[in-house]
Amino acid sequence: MISLHFRHIASRLLPATAFLLLSIIPAGAFEPHEYILSNGMKVLLVEVPKAPVATVQVWYKVGSRNEVMGRAGLSHMLEHMMFKGTAKYPKGSFSRLIRKNGGMDNAFTSQDFTAYFENLAADRVDLALEMEADRMQGLILDMNELKTEREVVKEERRLRTEDDPQGALVEALFAQAYLSHPYHWPVIGWFGDLDAMTLEDLQRHYDTFYSPNNATLLVVGDIKADTLLPTIKQLFEPIPRGPEPKPVSTMEAEQKGERRFLLKREAQVPFVMMGYRVPNHTSEDSYALDVLESILSRGKSSRLYQSLVYDQKLSLAVGAEYGLMQTDPGLFYFYALVSPGQKVELVEDALHKEIKRLQNEPPTEQELQRAKNQVEASRVFEQDSNFRHAMLLGQAETVGAGWRKVDQFLDRIRAVTAKDVQRVARQYLIEDARTVGTLIPIPPKQPDAPTAAASQGKP
Repeated sequence: MISLHFRHIASRLLPATAFLLLSIIPAGAFEPHEYILSNGMKVLLVEVPKAPVATVQVWYKVGSRNEVMGRAGLSHMLEHMMFKGTAKYPKGSFSRLIRKNGGMDNAFTSQDFTAYFENLAADRVDLALEMEADRMQGLILDMNELKTEREVVKEERRLRTEDDPQGALVEALFAQAYLSHPYHWPVIGWFGDLDAMTLEDLQRHYDTFYSPNNATLLVVGDIKADTLLPTIKQLFEPIPRGPEPKPVSTMEAEQKGERRFLLKREAQVPFVMMGYRVPNHTSEDSYALDVLESILSRGKSSRLYQSLVYDQKLSLAVGAEYGLMQTDPGLFYFYALVSPGQKVELVEDALHKEIKRLQNEPPTEQELQRAKNQVEASRVFEQDSNFRHAMLLGQAETVGAGWRKVDQFLDRIRAVTAKDVQRVARQYLIEDARTVGTLIPIPPKQPDAPTAAASQGKP
């Protein structure tokens, strides 16, 4: 089970390879069949007869953005509890049955959604559907299981944040960039909130958000939509429609001034992050921002790598992250791992200079085309995988963009001009809207010196 701030994972391909792949995949290939059940659940079925396998995914429109102050991590905790069993499939039987039938299953939680999946042989799809329908309405929440799983999640937090200085800085960056919007708190939650979480909190969250009208079911693989739909209706339509979850209405106010913070942790070298609040998929500017990210940070030919790592040798690693498929406006952030012996100020200044260069001069046509090729190649390879294709559709549908935007994505990317990239860099990557965090290494704590009694072997 995974908690994440979901990120786009790019495949790096030569441009010629990208165009070859794009030319052999016809427009509209693997078009989803869309259905709305009588209880409001959306179903997307994609027939991909390349191999006798399929992925089943159920996406719920609930993530950390749907939580309240004092209960951060509730969505992720419920994700863990969804594997604790129902009356029909007791604890441990869900994953055991999937494995017994040659498949694998897991789940993940983000700021915007919680999703469950099974990857298995196409002739075993009915089993996954039956069990997903069963736990959509029949989950048994037990106090002893909550106590056990609470400790599991707390250990996850220790590994990913408390004992990971860079992970801790990412968490702190979002907490500083968002003061009122629920993107402020981490998906995995804080220790105090995890300790305060009750069975009643989980039951309320389950009853509110785990309903068919708040879910999307996807099956992608070697299936026949017309044959599978009656089975889906038989399994899911008896589940009653749930309440309409209250929409998140809190929007972050415009930032009017740079924010800075320091984080001191045991670490080898400093780490710098800069975050800028930017639009999501609802804005046409999101496509230019996606291309901008590629120009600056994708691959060793990118501007940031060439400047900070290769030429100036200021950083061991450098990059940028932007994901347009979020429910609310997110962060475009930069990061740099400072090389030993180098000054943090020099690294930060080098990042600023690369941003300024793009603001003052549009990218060359060669740079622009290379960036577009990288984005297109990544998208082609994602759609070549049943699992990744379902992920693209599920995420787009769940954040409110709609699955059709997946097919429109490449056309939007191709339409981006060099002037568009320069314009969004000038409009959004500005100092007054910037949040800067710096990880300052401190030496590890020395073990306490043994007492005289201990050194003599006395109790």
